[in-house]
Amino acid sequence: METVESSLSLNGPNPRIEIEKMERYTAPLEGRRELLRLDFNENTIGPSPLVLEAIRSLPADHISIYPEYNGLKEAIVDSLNTCKSNTKLSPNQISLFNGVDAAIHAIFHAYGDRGEQLLTTKPTFGYYKSCADMQGMESILLPYESREFLFPFQKIKQFLIEKSPKILLICNPNNPTGTRLAATKVLELASNAPNTLIVIDELYEAFSKDSALHIADFSELSNLIILRSFSKVAGLAGLRIGFAIGNHNTMDLISRVAGPYDINSFAVTAAFAALKDQKHIDNYVDEVLLARDWIVEQLQKSGIRYHIDGGNYFLLWPRRNPSEIDSCLRAEGILVRDMSNKPLIEGALRVSIGTRTQMKQFWEVFLKYEHLS
Repeated sequence: METVESSLSLNGPNPRIEIEKMERYTAPLEGRRELLRLDFNENTIGPSPLVLEAIRSLPADHISIYPEYNGLKEAIVDSLNTCKSNTKLSPNQISLFNGVDAAIHAIFHAYGDRGEQLLTTKPTFGYYKSCADMQGMESILLPYESREFLFPFQKIKQFLIEKSPKILLICNPNNPTGTRLAATKVLELASNAPNTLIVIDELYEAFSKDSALHIADFSELSNLIILRSFSKVAGLAGLRIGFAIGNHNTMDLISRVAGPYDINSFAVTAAFAALKDQKHIDNYVDEVLLARDWIVEQLQKSGIRYHIDGGNYFLLWPRRNPSEIDSCLRAEGILVRDMSNKPLIEGALRVSIGTRTQMKQFWEVFLKYEHLS
């Protein structure tokens, strides 16, 4: 996180006081190409070949005109309805965004206001609080519990009933702890807090297979929103496309604060192609889960403290200074995330899970430096 310099010393009008006070959300995204990127939980094998073929075939006039979105919501709905066991979704229950970050921003822009409360957990994705800060909201961050980072369900539920915060935002599975909240528990929270917007960030759901989407009836739970993305399992992070799912009235409201052409034509083309190759996505998820089993076996043998739950990532606490290990890995072309500034997980590294070959490469280099005295 980087503090924004005050603009009060500059000529011209001052920004809103909330922007003056807030901290910029930053991430070290430069200089990562050609390295083994185990630092941002990205897809490590790339998108479907159908995606690359579709982008290469994009006609020139599709670049020179504004993007068109006809049929994309329908294609997403067809894909989602194959796994939904309750009422089926319709296209008006989907809102498209320039990545889930833009969806989160839109939710706060539509619902957040000065003096209202965001309830979330800690540690979690830092952009939630940044969006709350933009709106002048108070952020209530309840910590995960014990060394196993259990979800503080009773405390969350009690706070919802007693305080009725405007927004509850849960990353599920949580980044960076992997903590999972069962779908039935998500619906219990939404049912008990009708005056709170319950937002479930499910970017890593594919690695856990327990989604509130499978059982939610959005006609009854108009206060529930589920976020999904093409970034992780479909490998489209560089194109920025995500979506929100919820009651059609709620989707209409958050769509009103989005730009008319926020999603570019390349992203739209790639999304259509990715949806046509579910096998590629399934094979990638299967490979990550096999690599996860392999790295768990190595971690257990090593005696190093670690924590692994949902998602395509895990935490480990090296015996040496984590910043030193981070630097050593980078020098060998491997990127991980140093969690030294995160509450409750100080001293940890977060490592994304790639293929088995990639995890073997990481583990060999990690052990080389971990064993140095």
